[in-house]
Amino acid sequence: MLFDPKVQKYLIADEGEVIVDEVRKHWAVIIGPTIEILLAIPALLLLGVMPSTLYWVPIFLSLALALHGGWRILEAQMDRFVITNMRVFRVHGILSQSQATMPLARILDISVHRPIIGRILGYGHFVFESAAQEQGLREIRFVGRPNERGLTIQRVIARSGLRGPVRRQETPAAPPPPPQTVPPPPPVPVVTVAPVTSSDAPTGPIPVAHDPDAPYDPDAPHDPNDTAEIPWWRAAN
Repeated sequence: MLFDPKVQKYLIADEGEVIVDEVRKHWAVIIGPTIEILLAIPALLLLGVMPSTLYWVPIFLSLALALHGGWRILEAQMDRFVITNMRVFRVHGILSQSQATMPLARILDISVHRPIIGRILGYGHFVFESAAQEQGLREIRFVGRPNERGLTIQRVIARSGLRGPVRRQETPAAPPPPPQTVPPPPPVPVVTVAPVTSSDAPTGPIPVAHDPDAPYDPDAPHDPNDTAEIPWWRAAN
């Protein structure tokens, strides 16, 4: 096209730069210039009521309105905002072109302003907050579908690795309770048995077990403490 800024020539092709989105001005930007062009018609009709010596006035006025309106339309056509995988830049100008560039790393925040008429017609204005305010990229006006374009820029920044995805902070788990220590069993008291000495040994004759069925022997040793009487059948022997 004749009035095309040809933004492809501004790409760093040998570094792999590609266009993610090329944003043209919303059609609402030409409403004012179109009204100017239309006003040139009634200005030209003033020739019928003006004296011949003043014909140049309506002619000049109509030409000025038409040329100014047409110039503004061409300016809007040549103004492009480009989003690439490495940066954002703007190209504008008709006879002489100007370019403003901002790397993705310098973009701190993007604000979208949508006036009432912009919400009705579907356009908005970008306001960039960057580390260094570049001239020509502070505000981009009349951007169609501004919310979608803003999300596109955020996705490009996230994919480039400049900002990681926002992760939800998880609450750290409570530490496990300390292991319960089982107290050792109480010590078993050791009973020391004193050895039996000769002084503790019983004295006197050792008692002899008495068998009741054995024949009675009067000469056999017997227990002096045994006071049992001799059975009558033993005594008879």
